[in-house]
Amino acid sequence: MAEEPIMAAEETAGVVARLKRRMIEEAMPLWSTVGWDHEAGGFIDRLHRDGTADAAAPRRVFVQARQIYCYAKAAQMGWYPEGRAIALKGLEHLLAKAKSPDGKPGYVHRLTPEGAMLDGRRDAYDHAFILFALATVYTLDKDAQIRAEIDALLAFLDGHLRSPHGGVHEGLPVSLPRRQNPHMHLFEAMIACFDATHDLSFQNRAGEFFALFLANLYDKQKHVLSEYFEEDWSKIEPVSVEPGHQAEWVWLLKGFERITGCPTGQRRAELLATALRYRDEATGCLIDEGDASGNIRRSTRRLWPQTEIAKAWIAQAESGEAGAAEEARASLVLLERHYLSHPVKGGWYDQFDRDGKSLVDTIPASSFYHVLCAVTEAEQVLG
Repeated sequence: MAEEPIMAAEETAGVVARLKRRMIEEAMPLWSTVGWDHEAGGFIDRLHRDGTADAAAPRRVFVQARQIYCYAKAAQMGWYPEGRAIALKGLEHLLAKAKSPDGKPGYVHRLTPEGAMLDGRRDAYDHAFILFALATVYTLDKDAQIRAEIDALLAFLDGHLRSPHGGVHEGLPVSLPRRQNPHMHLFEAMIACFDATHDLSFQNRAGEFFALFLANLYDKQKHVLSEYFEEDWSKIEPVSVEPGHQAEWVWLLKGFERITGCPTGQRRAELLATALRYRDEATGCLIDEGDASGNIRRSTRRLWPQTEIAKAWIAQAESGEAGAAEEARASLVLLERHYLSHPVKGGWYDQFDRDGKSLVDTIPASSFYHVLCAVTEAEQVLG
């Protein structure tokens, strides 16, 4: 069992306000100025360690979508009014460059820094985040054109990515193994689409991913979420367990319960208990990967699992679980202490080894979505 790191009461009590201020005053300005390509357009994929733009890095399309989400969400929350214009500018670039540049339906996987197609694969995970971004932008103005883009993307998923075995293919061309990860984020996107539109069809679509979770992704005996599968959803052994994903599903199941009324408390409690088995003893942070028996397979620890364990506790706090709010705040303090205390204001460390040495030299834009989502959830539930 991990030793509980010592925290002062004032450290946990003020953490939500401190992180909100950090988002508004540091992260939002950084990623919309240095983090925006003022010549070619689009968001920069990562910054150098000193906070300058790595302009030569290829542009991953899911990162473009995540940054659009961040600015739209910050505008929706009233945190960053200029976020709306930044999100719309980002979306305009995404639609112009990544949507069907080769004349085929769907969005490409990667662009060059200049905005040309670098990798024409159609990736399910990318499309989940594009849908999530579109839903979040749609909440701002209820723009009919954005709704049309949502519907076109759904038609692409239905017409090209749907698997006869349930769920979606990894992408086009079809490849193996199948992963739970794209399905988790499509589940997230369908919940977001329902919140944005109140269209009941999104409840049904979310319900399909919930059914897939119960039937194939989740082992009800061992209480573990599997990551990799054959085409027919048979598990690939030995099972890989990512505690960050276990935690992420806790939060998503709470969202599903909120929009459908379907009770998810038992599965949330099981998932959370399993996630907590995989903690680094020195810091109390979640590690990257374990096995189905609770053993640690990779003792490295990335940033994103820490945001997800915070969101899991936030979901449990929203359900009224005793002690969950305190656990959520403690998780946010660990995030702040280990990952966000970067010399670049608005930057972060992405991954550490077991000795606490930083393993990633750059500051990836991809982490912004995780951090911002955790902080907005914390403010809404913990206040």
